[in-house]
Amino acid sequence: MKRILFIYLLLFGHKSFSQKFFTSFFAGTSNYQGDLTEKLYDPKHTHLAWGLGFMFELNEHMLIRAEFTSGKISGSDASGSKNISRNLYFYSSISEFTLGYEYVLLDLYQYKVSPYVFAGVSVFKFAPYAKDENGYPVSLYELDTEGQGFYDGRKKYKLSQFVIPYGGGVQWAISDNARIGFVIGIRQTFTDYLDDVSKTYVDKNTLIHNRGANAVKYAYRGSELPNAAPYPADGTPRGNPSNKDWYYFSGLTLRVRIPNIRGRKAQVYRSEKSRVTCPKPVW
Repeated sequence: MKRILFIYLLLFGHKSFSQKFFTSFFAGTSNYQGDLTEKLYDPKHTHLAWGLGFMFELNEHMLIRAEFTSGKISGSDASGSKNISRNLYFYSSISEFTLGYEYVLLDLYQYKVSPYVFAGVSVFKFAPYAKDENGYPVSLYELDTEGQGFYDGRKKYKLSQFVIPYGGGVQWAISDNARIGFVIGIRQTFTDYLDDVSKTYVDKNTLIHNRGANAVKYAYRGSELPNAAPYPADGTPRGNPSNKDWYYFSGLTLRVRIPNIRGRKAQVYRSEKSRVTCPKPVW
């Protein structure tokens, strides 16, 4: 109980300290780069994303960020030209929690607009799916399409992993207590399986024996096309394991200062610097 009281007083007992907190809202889009995309930006595979966070203002240039962001990613061989005969498709939800650091180049208590950059560490969750001929979802993770867990020492990939977020944008100070902006945030992952594609094809009979005919069907979907080529031979490249997958968010942000716990009007946190204003005339 004493510890809880101490934390409460630390966060909210001192008015100027409590008013260094902002709540942030994000609304935008999510995209991905990997083995099933050839464009940096593909409108066909752009999805809505949103986020909510809290920020602590260390000073007029530096902030600590804690944020949750959610979106969707997808990719398709049909959208490109290099791997049309492979005919693969995937989609996945993305949810992440981030702890990061932000640096604002200009003091927004003195200037209206400023660029900013950020970096940090995130834990994110994904789950690649495809759709069958009737539009029903099929979990690619459960099919082990590249022999994860039984072939050539390949291990099953984890659906929850660390990712490095970084990026930047521009902020505009509507007032001392509210800011809007535009941001692009890149997520550099440590996996090549966001799209369930990475290495080589597994022998058809081996895949059937270990995971069934459905695994073969979604490991290679070229058979669904007219004049399709047969299932590739064991060891034929299926993806590019030398390049990890990544995804990114882009959109608009809104930040609002949190009033102190007693409901008083939020007061501006400033450093010793302040905007220069003209003195009022004395009559």
